[in-house]
Amino acid sequence: MKKRVLPNLRSGDLRSIGKSDEAVELVLANPEFFGELVARLTDGDRLVRMRSADAVEKATRKHHDWLIPWKRYLLQDVGAHGEKELRWHVAQLLPRLKLTAIEREHAVEILHEYLRDKSSIVRTFSMQALADFAEEDPALRLQVRPLIERLTQRGTPAMKARGRKLLSKLDKQR
Repeated sequence: MKKRVLPNLRSGDLRSIGKSDEAVELVLANPEFFGELVARLTDGDRLVRMRSADAVEKATRKHHDWLIPWKRYLLQDVGAHGEKELRWHVAQLLPRLKLTAIEREHAVEILHEYLRDKSSIVRTFSMQALADFAEEDPALRLQVRPLIERLTQRGTPAMKARGRKLLSKLDKQR
């Protein structure tokens, strides 16, 4: 039987997801390819990084455990990237990781850095990720709630809409 490889993620431009959905389908059917997909998050080609991030995020929606061996890589290597296309996916991935207290602090630092990004979508997903972390950490909730309140008042329409939902959810957890 011929071994399948991930589809070409280089074709097209930054405005499309290219063949990332094909990569998701392949990885869901053949989890052994997940490592190859994650490794492409630091590929030399920006299109490959962006589409790999999209595919990793989609593939791990139901398979958070697939990220376990990649925790350090995500926190140290991938999380430091400055590209908005990678950052908004990393913001979605970080709350899926099982983190120690120190790792969680590092993830929260990454998300605070992302809140300074020019991209509204990066900031919006960072707000969501911080709220996700705060759900399980009452001390963090005390810090995150006022931050989300400020971002909801001053942010873009997307941030305001997401912020209202997050504040309502955080208030119910009190």
